[in-house]
Amino acid sequence: MHRLAPLLLALLLAGCIPPAATRTASMALLPHEVAATRLGAWSLGEAAARQGRSGYRLLPRGDEAFALRAALVDQAQRSLDVQSYIADDGITTRVLMGRALRAAQRGVRVRLLLDDLASLGSEGYLAALDSHPDVEVRLFNPLLRGRGSLLTRGLMMGLDLDRQHRRMHNKLWVVDNAVAITGGRNLGDEYFDADTRRNFADLDVLAAGPIAADLSAGFDSYWRHPLAQPLARFATAQPGAWRQLLEELEAWQATQREGNRYFQALRRRYAEAPTLLGPLIWAHGEALWDDPGKVRLTGRPALDQTLAGALAARLDAPDERLLLISAYFVPTRQGVARLAELAEAGVETTVITNSLAATDIPAVHGAYARYRPALLARGVRLFELRPDGEDATGAGLPGASGSSLHIKAMAFDADRLFVGSFNIDPRSLWWNTEVGVLIDSPALNARLWALAEEGMHPAVSYRVRRDAAGRLSWHARDGDRHRVWHRDPAGFWRRLGAWLGRLPGVESLL
Repeated sequence: MHRLAPLLLALLLAGCIPPAATRTASMALLPHEVAATRLGAWSLGEAAARQGRSGYRLLPRGDEAFALRAALVDQAQRSLDVQSYIADDGITTRVLMGRALRAAQRGVRVRLLLDDLASLGSEGYLAALDSHPDVEVRLFNPLLRGRGSLLTRGLMMGLDLDRQHRRMHNKLWVVDNAVAITGGRNLGDEYFDADTRRNFADLDVLAAGPIAADLSAGFDSYWRHPLAQPLARFATAQPGAWRQLLEELEAWQATQREGNRYFQALRRRYAEAPTLLGPLIWAHGEALWDDPGKVRLTGRPALDQTLAGALAARLDAPDERLLLISAYFVPTRQGVARLAELAEAGVETTVITNSLAATDIPAVHGAYARYRPALLARGVRLFELRPDGEDATGAGLPGASGSSLHIKAMAFDADRLFVGSFNIDPRSLWWNTEVGVLIDSPALNARLWALAEEGMHPAVSYRVRRDAAGRLSWHARDGDRHRVWHRDPAGFWRRLGAWLGRLPGVESLL
């Protein structure tokens, strides 16, 4: 009987399953509705003049990625669809949600789809947003019992770990089905270079034209899935609570306009921007996403049931070079074997990931570290972002104080690239759902390589090398001085965290 005590306690603490809430039927705008909007008429016209291609621009700067999101909300006329794994409180999220409420007041339909973990500690705030008649918030893969406290939530997640460790990792921002932003950025100050303590070096891609409609179809597949449950099932606010929330958000913004350095810098940089979207590169591309039902599968899905499988099916092996940029890089034995095959075929392979000192999840670094000797022995070039780089490039990429890499991108030879939410690790491959865009464009491929070269600068990243005896060393630049470390440049606690990532059975969950 005593063995059942933890289970009985969890059930007593968890309470009952909340009753189902009504899900309002909605779907992406139809083509004639898109054409009736300003952004839609422009994007469709531009695409038609270019034989149906879509327009793209890489967004490496966090402040620009934020400014574009805010400006697009102001331009929205019919719909705003937002999908995010994380939605932290902060100055950028407050501005964006305030503008989303203003858009709803103009009659714009706002749909906010968050992974359930994003609702932790924010249900009251989200319920106030949800109280607007033109705003609906849904949670993906929500915990049905035990949401009242961290203790009960942890207990109930532990009882359903096979499903609860699988998360919706997608990031997407779509306005009027005409313009979209996808990539690595969640909602939070650290993703838009607005955090005073730590910022992520990240990358989005702005996409206009037919590709935006494709991404909208992906959003709809999640929005309409049974795992996307209305927030109202778990939390509600008084009717009209959105009015008080909007007043509070705008009063707060008024206090920030003159004294906040981030907003001052934004005004100086973008006040005289010639166009909203800037110069676009028009090319053929394809939106790819995991089926939302991936979260419900028992065990590992088949490769052809994943975004990674879809990407592999569309790509031939590179002939000359391969670039992999991943915040969390755990190639597994199969991945190392594949990279070895490419190296033997003469393909130059470059990997950029986080150093142990820069990563926000040391256990992932520990799982990756076991593969470094084999990768280096096969000629793979390894670069690891420093947390204290000098930002010698001035591009707003890696190198800011307290930085950590969050980019997920790949470049294949000189003509194709993929940008999205997909990390090269077992979690993105098997467990989480992801989204991204595969683009055929030598110009964008070259732009991604240029960003990578900035990230590989010795003032920004460590170059990991292996000598003839198999010993590893880390090479970087401090000012005008070349420095070499003969062990991972990190402290004791990070080394301990990395050790945890090497424990049996852990790698497959990272």
